[in-house]
Amino acid sequence: MTGADGDRQAERDAVLTALTGCVPYNRHLGVRFDRLGDELTARLPFREGLIGNPLLPAIHGGVTGSFLEITGVMQLAWDRVLEVMRAGGDDAAAIGAGRFPPFPKTIDITIDYLRSGRPRETFARATVQKAGRRVAHVHVEAWQESRARPIAMLRGNFLMPGEG
Repeated sequence: MTGADGDRQAERDAVLTALTGCVPYNRHLGVRFDRLGDELTARLPFREGLIGNPLLPAIHGGVTGSFLEITGVMQLAWDRVLEVMRAGGDDAAAIGAGRFPPFPKTIDITIDYLRSGRPRETFARATVQKAGRRVAHVHVEAWQESRARPIAMLRGNFLMPGEG
């Protein structure tokens, strides 16, 4: 990509990095996101401190659950940020300066643990099933070697921040 389109993509990547970094737990876990258009893929790099069962070894279930929830919240937040950036104006300028709209809040989540997370990088992707003005319904899947073999799934309801 060259010119304005390449600049726009670089700006979006920088905004996504800043958005991810403004959540301390994201930084603690080392979660980062790859972007392809509007779609995000979360990445959780492996490190020894993530192990919950050293006999297998397996990633702690709380880490896996947190990673799924982070992925869902960040997808919803990213969708809102893109909407504001496309609209332009003062709110878009605030995002460019690192001031983001409020994040969605978790109402409830259900997590299905399908297999042990092994000591390797883990990926996740969220699908927004429905995003209303007040509540969003999200499905998230996490995998390691193959997306066709998820290690865990989340279904969640999130409270969307109000306007102004």
